[in-house]
Amino acid sequence: MLYLNDCALLCALGDERDAIARRLLDEAEGGLAVSDACSPGRPLPLGRVHAALPSVDHLPLALRSRNNQLALAALAGIRPAVDAAIARYGAGRVGVVVGTSTSGVAATEGALAARAATGALPDWFHYGQQEMGAPAALLARELGVGGPAYVHSSACSSSAKALASAARLIRMGLCDAVVTGGVDTLCGFTVAGFSALESVSAARCNPLSAARNGINLGEGAALFLMSREPAAVALCGWGESSDGHHMSAPDPAGGGARLAMRDALRRAGIEPADVDYINLHGTATVQNDAMESRAVADLFGTDVAVSSTKPFTGHTLGAAGAVEAAFCWLAMQDDNPDGKLPPHLWDGAQDPALPALNVARPGTRLGRPLRWALSNSFAFGGSNATLVFGRTR
Repeated sequence: MLYLNDCALLCALGDERDAIARRLLDEAEGGLAVSDACSPGRPLPLGRVHAALPSVDHLPLALRSRNNQLALAALAGIRPAVDAAIARYGAGRVGVVVGTSTSGVAATEGALAARAATGALPDWFHYGQQEMGAPAALLARELGVGGPAYVHSSACSSSAKALASAARLIRMGLCDAVVTGGVDTLCGFTVAGFSALESVSAARCNPLSAARNGINLGEGAALFLMSREPAAVALCGWGESSDGHHMSAPDPAGGGARLAMRDALRRAGIEPADVDYINLHGTATVQNDAMESRAVADLFGTDVAVSSTKPFTGHTLGAAGAVEAAFCWLAMQDDNPDGKLPPHLWDGAQDPALPALNVARPGTRLGRPLRWALSNSFAFGGSNATLVFGRTR
């Protein structure tokens, strides 16, 4: 069994686990705020992290980025547990696998703006700040570990795939413990890119609604310590597929999504009827929600509770799989004995063209602890990943 021994999380809901759980499970209070910080002259709802972040001045120039600041802040939340694992297993037996899609691109944007104004790149800039491998290099350096350290960058499935890779490292005997999760930060590049695809909503995103018209973008970081040491929540299954239907649009038939979900259930050794809750990818784009709702209904029926948590945080892109895994982890802890579920924030306007899924409304609870949770992450290019989490006590 592969356990998630500790978890740290930063997102638009805050940077402290108890406060995030309260806003998510009790208050149903989203963290989006309208800003033109990433789209000058065009205010949009963004899921921004407002916490004070640690300094990166002690790092080599190539590792100094806001993305790595978020990674350091998340690491601080699990550092005692990681240090204990290093002491127990040895630094060479601890790995790092995380996901990102932007890394330090925001630093490059700032540097290019400075060059346009002054004719030269600023002294604080280094191209390595935007390299995808930077977060793993940072975390391995900070911890002094010698196990495998690498990054998945497959857009919105990145950090879900990172958790699956961490599990494989332990099962193959290459590591005894892995720091795993994801981190992504807002930048103009991603907002402009999704806007060019006409996929960005000017209002809070509205997953599954007949009136849905696009995503909100966000940022966040979530890190776990994974090992074989027993804990309350385990990563029991994962499934990955690549349908390659289109560069940016999902396969309308949802074949790859169903394959990922089936493989995750098979690896976990459970049936669709065993799942208590599904965290949908739920981007609120017309095509994603149509594909996912049909795939979920085909495999699970329409009774299982579902929600998209992106109206709380925005779509955190490469960090989304880890952030949403952290929401499942929070809901499966001992301090949620009634099984309160992350709710689905929307206008309630059911799309008649889609299956009527059982969306978890604010206040929804199982009346018992949440036993099995499934989380979907579907990315550009047809990169699909599904994780299954089990409560172990």
